[in-house]
Amino acid sequence: MLQAKELKQGFHYFVMGWHLITQKGLRRFVIMPILLNILLLSGLFWLFMSNIGGLIDSLISYVPDWLAWLSGILLVLSIFMLLTLFYFAFTTLSGFIAAPFNGLLAEKVEQMLTGENLIEMSTMDFIKDIPRMLGREWQKLWYSLPKLIALFLLSFIPVLGQSIVPVLTFLFTAWMMAIQYCDYPFDNHKIPFHIMRNELGETRTLSLTFGSLITFCTFVPIINLVIIPVAVCGATAMWVEKYRDNALFEFKPHHKSTQNSRAKIVNNQREALKNQSDRFIN
Repeated sequence: MLQAKELKQGFHYFVMGWHLITQKGLRRFVIMPILLNILLLSGLFWLFMSNIGGLIDSLISYVPDWLAWLSGILLVLSIFMLLTLFYFAFTTLSGFIAAPFNGLLAEKVEQMLTGENLIEMSTMDFIKDIPRMLGREWQKLWYSLPKLIALFLLSFIPVLGQSIVPVLTFLFTAWMMAIQYCDYPFDNHKIPFHIMRNELGETRTLSLTFGSLITFCTFVPIINLVIIPVAVCGATAMWVEKYRDNALFEFKPHHKSTQNSRAKIVNNQREALKNQSDRFIN
């Protein structure tokens, strides 16, 4: 069931993401994800446009003759489903390619919002940590792939495949977007993947709202070129305010942030986010 408060928070963190990418000290960490985004999006767009005609014809061919009067509506829904699948392919590939850079960006955003100096890594330590980051991307892929295949197979069922399945595909994509980008700050603190997923599930309306906004932006020219760093920044702000205190207290009890009282930590984090929001509004 939709939660009005979480719905509002989803918009808030989305706006925070746009604000944070303009902040001095973060811009240099934003450039590389944007460049990778441009190259990958250009290649996938060319591939998609080269094959969309055949894919749509194939989907429509499964519609029986007695439902031909619905062909126009089903055509629109089929295109919508293909666009959603295109977006899923894009985010999956970009996750693998840009994971190290996104993790670094999430770390710098968290440091800015909390004022805490996170663990410093040398260039060699960062390189050694890349396999672990890519392993985390594989976890996301194996979590999502069976569900994506099931949705793809369901799309061949007449009527159901061109009506309900596109909606389910979009909701699943929005959920995966929340997982994809919120996972970077969680992973920076070595929080297990299943714990991260459960935490997001506790605030499902917030996760789906944030993920839906990111998904929509992918289809908007120009904006889709910068949406990845925006999503990372917004998701990190969400981590700091919604999940960080409990996660570090429960799974990293000796973390330095738990040496003070939990109430003091929460107040500091909320004050930092409030200041960021006030500067954006003014």
